[in-house]
Amino acid sequence: MSSMNFIDRQDAGERLAAALQLIPLDRPVVLGIPRGGLPVAVCIAEVLRAPLGVIVARKLRAPGQPELAIGATASDGTTWIDGELARATGADENYLAEETKRQSAEARAREDRFDGRRAPVKGHTVIVADDGLATGSTAIAAVRSLRKAGASRVLLAVPVAPPHTVELLRGEADEVICLHEDEDFTAVGQYYQDFRQVEDEDVVKILENYEKKCHMTGGTKGRKGNFEL
Repeated sequence: MSSMNFIDRQDAGERLAAALQLIPLDRPVVLGIPRGGLPVAVCIAEVLRAPLGVIVARKLRAPGQPELAIGATASDGTTWIDGELARATGADENYLAEETKRQSAEARAREDRFDGRRAPVKGHTVIVADDGLATGSTAIAAVRSLRKAGASRVLLAVPVAPPHTVELLRGEADEVICLHEDEDFTAVGQYYQDFRQVEDEDVVKILENYEKKCHMTGGTKGRKGNFEL
């Protein structure tokens, strides 16, 4: 068991929010990577009084090895591929093109499922949140997609990740906030006392409840509207 544990995703999100409050942020927008990233992201959005949404990225599966990720793609087709691993598994250009097309379509379908029409990010600081990183492939695709969409600055906020993954992401995001880097990392769940499954319905409920709360308090102008402050 890790020497540093989070009670649950809410605990992790609150700790990340405290760290982010120390960083100057220009009109922040918070996007969670479903599904586990949403309970983390909503805590950050609440503290920063920022719009909340989702950004979906899907792993690209190795030929004949669906559990092995050789890269990832976002809903707009923005992709990152581990070239060495792709070659080693026999994923040629045609296979990668087809797999990217298939997974980006699935990512779009999932964003629609979560009613996650992405908050306007052009000219905004965007915080991408997840409950932890292993390889970081989906986070890379998400960060690249947001740059393509015109975000002025992209920060990645995660509770835990292995050091080599954090280093990889530092080459993609403007800043990586990771509360715990562990050389002995094996799985995200080992750092949580409560790591229960987050279902699609939970994601939808988090987004809907946050939107209602924003409308009641006037804290933001909703999660899908015009976020110019």
